[in-house]
Amino acid sequence: MSEADAAAPGSARYLLYASQPYALAVLRPLQDAIRGAGGDAAWFFDGPGARYLHADERRLGDVRSVKEFDPFAVFVPGNSVADFFPGLKVEVFHGFSVAKRSERAGHFRIRGLFDLYCTQGSTTTPKFRQLAQKYGYFGVEETGWPKVDPLFRNAAQPNPYRAGWEMSAPLVLYASTFTARLSSAPILLDTIRELAASRRWNWLVTLHPKMPANLVRAYRALEGPNLRFVESDDVIPMLRAADAMVSDTSSIVHEFLLLHKPVVTLRNTVPGAHLIDIRGPLDLAGAVERALQRPRELIEAVRVFADLIHPYRDGRSSERVLQVTHDFAEHHGTGLRRKPLCLWRKLQNRHRLGYYRLR
Repeated sequence: MSEADAAAPGSARYLLYASQPYALAVLRPLQDAIRGAGGDAAWFFDGPGARYLHADERRLGDVRSVKEFDPFAVFVPGNSVADFFPGLKVEVFHGFSVAKRSERAGHFRIRGLFDLYCTQGSTTTPKFRQLAQKYGYFGVEETGWPKVDPLFRNAAQPNPYRAGWEMSAPLVLYASTFTARLSSAPILLDTIRELAASRRWNWLVTLHPKMPANLVRAYRALEGPNLRFVESDDVIPMLRAADAMVSDTSSIVHEFLLLHKPVVTLRNTVPGAHLIDIRGPLDLAGAVERALQRPRELIEAVRVFADLIHPYRDGRSSERVLQVTHDFAEHHGTGLRRKPLCLWRKLQNRHRLGYYRLR
């Protein structure tokens, strides 16, 4: 790291490491913060999603290019990163911890690859700090989540998803997890078809990129005057546009709740006062009707829950991530143990990227 790199957070080279299209929405606010601080950001994909890059976004296509770029830090929303890439490895997460039973452990699973974890709020920070004390080779700083920065910025701008509907009616967003045992998509398909045909409400439907192709086709076939099927790497405008959401045990629920708007879930694994949770499709219409009425006790519970998972509403989590990364780098290694070898994981990364050197 040069003296110039150390002088100011952001004024260095940073690698944005993506494995899925949804990483773009997490990392683009960081890219904006880096550029705003006079730094340089480049992208590396070890999975799909590069086709969504904009013309002004730089992609590094191979390991050699990354090494020549020599990033100061690597920001990762996924659970793996190439250990042989230069720079601090910083985990920024692809979603909130949604307590999908056994999958909950996955959010807190320590894989021995990261130097710093940037957590979102009080539902994640204490646990990661306990793990940092236990393992001793990484740092933890609460910063908020870069992905939701745009939720709290420029909210007054025109929203394309609010315009062009044939009728004036509340707008309901439907989104589902791809996890088969938790997904509402196969269960609610016929009911959403019927509700769309009834023309009581307008619908936006967006599905996870990993959703089975047959379900994607089935929901796309529902498109009509008051239902739009949307494929996009950025759900933020959809969240802003909708008056209520229908979902299940998906992390997108938590993102929507940050806007203090109501959510109907099907068999959520951790229901609470902040959700209208239903047990079957026959309950959906009544639950949506209640959500759109925004009962006071529901919205108050939503506000309390939102503050727990993500107390930051200033839209500046990305800047905090850059600052704590800079601070951590200044003291990197102070009082920390060496990271474990994790040979199998490192071999997997080398095989996937075709790189077989030690460093």
